[in-house]
Amino acid sequence: MSEYRIVERLVRDRAAERRDLIAGLSSTPATIAPKYFYDALGCALFGAICELPEYYPTRTERSIFSEHREVIARTIGRGKQFVDLGAGDCCKALAWLPILEPSRYVAVDFARDEIAGSLARMAPDFPELEMLGVVTDFTQGLDLTRDLGREPATFFYPGSSIGNFSPAEARAFLQDVHLHCVGREGSGLLIGVDTKKDAARLTAAYDDSLGVTAAFNRNVLHHVNRVLGSDFRPDEFDHLALYDEAAGRIEMHLVPRETQTVTLPAAPRVFGAGERIHTENSYKYAPPEFAALLHDAGFRRLRCWQDDARDFAVFYAA
Repeated sequence: MSEYRIVERLVRDRAAERRDLIAGLSSTPATIAPKYFYDALGCALFGAICELPEYYPTRTERSIFSEHREVIARTIGRGKQFVDLGAGDCCKALAWLPILEPSRYVAVDFARDEIAGSLARMAPDFPELEMLGVVTDFTQGLDLTRDLGREPATFFYPGSSIGNFSPAEARAFLQDVHLHCVGREGSGLLIGVDTKKDAARLTAAYDDSLGVTAAFNRNVLHHVNRVLGSDFRPDEFDHLALYDEAAGRIEMHLVPRETQTVTLPAAPRVFGAGERIHTENSYKYAPPEFAALLHDAGFRRLRCWQDDARDFAVFYAA
């Protein structure tokens, strides 16, 4: 009989989270942490974004995996623990399980209900595979020492989610992954990275013609309203995506069309017309830049695969 387990490692201080959220909204410029994108509707909208014609990263990464799957599998090796970081609906891992034949599958995410539902759907198709869901926020530090065995592990972080970290944060996160590889001979990291390219293409990927990304961005205000009891009027905000070439990152903002006074627990906050609320960064890397980041984190053996247009890169680092 197929089975799976869920372990809770998420230590939440909801009062502190509220204070941080209020502080971000009260600051100038105002900010909202990207984790507030991912309520149930936000997860669904992000899934839709990944299928949009303008949003090339998902399909390009998928094509790289498809074209190079056998050689990547030989590079990684079979029969290891497969650790899916930011697993969500686990769909990206599904294609790897038959070919990598892992000893166990570990889905890591802070969205408990999503990974529980995903593992419940997957378990009947993999009756011999041990499945574990770990509920944690690894953006605050990765610690899976209680959940991994001593055998080699393949860490899987697709989708260029690494771009949501600043370069310094990305280096610290990659160092955490490397520490989990130390002592588990044969371990490594399979990671997808979006590359630097024409600003117009990058911006279009985050400002699609159908307005799905705009809805995703505005939805964060609905989530904030539920968390804080605030009274943002999301439909009165415009979505703004822009590419900061000097920083090498896409930025997403919400911009009120008219002055809006919002009730916050601390004090009312007036957002002037045109004032930005910064909701997300997505850093882009030339392959040599990301290779240097992996090297700084302690990885020494690197392989890289790209599509013909060099729009995206997949690295295996050991």
